[in-house]
Formats: sequence, structure tokens, C-alpha cells
Amino acid sequence: MLPHKVAIIGAGAAGCFCAAVLKEMAPELSVTLFEAGPKPMAKLAVTGGGRCNLTNDFQGLKSLSQAYPRGERVMKRALKAFSPEDTIRWFEDAGVPMVLQADHCWFPRSQNALDVVNCLRRAMKDSVLHCNTTVSSICHSEDYACRPGWLVVHSERSRRTSVQESFDAVVVTTGGGSAPFLDGLELEIVPPVPSLFTFNIPDKALNSLMGLVTDAGLGLPGTNFRADGPLLITDWGFSGPATLKLSSYAARHLAQTNYRGKLAVNWLNAPETEVRALLQQFAATQPQKQLSTAHPPLQARLWALLMERASLRPDIRWCELGSKGLNRLCATLCCDTYPLEGKSRFRDEFVTAGGIGLSNINLNTLECKTHPGLYFAGEVLDIDAITGGFNLQAAWSTAHTVAQSLCHPNR
Repeated sequence: MLPHKVAIIGAGAAGCFCAAVLKEMAPELSVTLFEAGPKPMAKLAVTGGGRCNLTNDFQGLKSLSQAYPRGERVMKRALKAFSPEDTIRWFEDAGVPMVLQADHCWFPRSQNALDVVNCLRRAMKDSVLHCNTTVSSICHSEDYACRPGWLVVHSERSRRTSVQESFDAVVVTTGGGSAPFLDGLELEIVPPVPSLFTFNIPDKALNSLMGLVTDAGLGLPGTNFRADGPLLITDWGFSGPATLKLSSYAARHLAQTNYRGKLAVNWLNAPETEVRALLQQFAATQPQKQLSTAHPPLQARLWALLMERASLRPDIRWCELGSKGLNRLCATLCCDTYPLEGKSRFRDEFVTAGGIGLSNINLNTLECKTHPGLYFAGEVLDIDAITGGFNLQAAWSTAHTVAQSLCHPNR
């Protein structure tokens, strides 16, 4: 049966998109959103550096788990129902022209996240939005045994009194972190931990190269966690896509180690056999050249640091390197190890690994198995992704799945 009143708790990307799609599919539906913050979609307005990386073309992925370390099974279903191509089509039809970058990321052509925010505000139409409003509890209505229904207790920040409203269905889209109003429902919650962060590396010589970008591989010694891509050296350590991917893949492991340990860098992002062959080629073809003037394709400042870390003089010639020197240089290029001492937040963005355990929900509808009429979408679920538009695509796809389930329950 099609619900008459739907409550959406959390007016972020997933919540507002769910409201927009619900009003598109069933204009007569009454939709009410509750947002604890002062305005909706605050995080969406700053994502992608304020440019809003809406989605990704998913090209070059060997498997979906490369983009979604957690939640691959749900996303496989959700993406089949609402794909990146559907996302592009939906936003362009709603008045936001899109552009694809060389890095596979889709952005609004205006490069302005507020265009996306305003587009969703328009698409929500006559949905009721309560900001600065906290939901303290949700519980089953009195006739729940006959017909699923929910009582939502909420209060505005400026008022001391609480209000209780009845709804046919509740959609939870509160993002990462805790949702205390769910405490009495006996749901499995996967403890949330940070994901998508940068690494603090207290090495003055390395930090002096701040601003330098190179393609590299990163790994955590003693584990199988690896990532590669552009690596940005900062005044506090490492950032850039390679760092953010590794922080996502190893989010739980790093939380367990309190973000302390070792970080290994493969500066040429190549196997040891290829690096050794490259160095031997330099020694054979340019024996009289100094290492400082003839070297692998690395920026001169970085190469100077790596020669120092390999205990090699910059004026040494390739013919003078010898087997021991070549071994040290090869080891430095392939597995240059630094102390990892903490993390830093990436810009104003924050993603968590964890949330509502996927064992709680029907993977096809995102409805709670034990509480009919209760749905989840977006980052509140134990779904998260690497950087590059994948997290927002998860918000769009899961929100669309919920809207589809509510409006077409028999499909």
C-alpha cells in the first residue's frame, strides 16, 4: 500500500534526493524532512572543494570493491536500479548541465555545488523541511500490528517542548555517526570510524617538499592494504588520491592501531624487478653521469631527498654506484618507510566507515527486516567509498532505491 505520510530524518544529499524522487514519483505524497543543522545539504555544499563531484563514470575499476570497500553487495543492486548514467540524466533534466573530467569525475559544468543544492531544493517541491530540529525517538504506532506506522518525537532547538507526529514510513538518512533515536530498536550497528583522511608524517626533510605531487604506491607494511595514484606531499605528511584511497581501504585497521605505525612508499609505483632493471639501464648507458643529473622520472627535489635517504652522495657517478649502492637505492625507491603518527581531516569533508549493519535490511528495498516501514539510505548504512564521487553516487542510488520501494512496493 502506498504511504500517505513519509518522514525523512536527515536533510543531507541522500535525504533531499529521496524527497525529490518521492515527489517526482508520487506528487500527492506528504513528505517531511527533519534536519538537526541550521540548513539542509551543508556537507553537499562544500564537497569536492565546493565544486560538487556528483558521481564517477566507474571506468577502469576491476571490481566494485575497489570503489566501495564496504557495501559492495548493496551497491551492486542499487547501481543496477539507478546508475551513474541515470544520475547524470536526472540532474541535467533538472537543470544542472554536467561535465566529465579526465580523472573520470563528473561535476556540474558551473563548478558550483550550490547549483546542485538549489536544484534539489526545487525538486523537493512542497516537502516540509524542519531545520534546527532534533528527533529524540521513533516508535511503532499503536495499531502497528494491523498497519505499519511510526510516531516521531522531535523538538526545535528554540523550543523546550517536544512534538509527536504520525507517519506511515520513516526514512533515516542521518549520515555517518550516531543516531540515538534508533537505540530502542535493537539494530546491529557497526561502530563508525573515520575514512578519507590524510596521514601525519613527522619528517622535516619530507615536509620541506610540501606541494610536490608524484604518482606513487602506498602500503601498510605487514598487511595487504595497498593504494596508488597521485601522492601530494604536505607540510604535515601525505595527502592526495593515493592517501585517501589507502585511508578508506584500511579505515578499520588504522583505527585499531590508533593511526600509528609505518607507511611504505613505492615512489615509482612499479615492481622491484622493473625498478632494478631501470637503475641497471642507467648504470649501463650513462656510467659517467652523476646520479643528480641523470635519474629516473622523478622531480629533482624528490630525487635529491631519496639519494640522501639511500645514503648516496649527489655527485656519485652511476659507474661508482656498485651493487650495494644499487640495492640501497632500489630499496628506497620501492619501499621507502616513514613513521605514521596520526591523521588529519581532508578539507571540510568527512566520511565514516560503519553505521547500520547491512544484515538488518532487505538489500533490494533497503527496508528494515525487523521493522517494516523503516528504511535507510546514504552514509548512515555501513557503506562508504573512496574519493571521486563514489560516496555521492551511493547517496543517490540508495535514496532512489528507497523512493522506488515506497512508491512501487510490489515491483
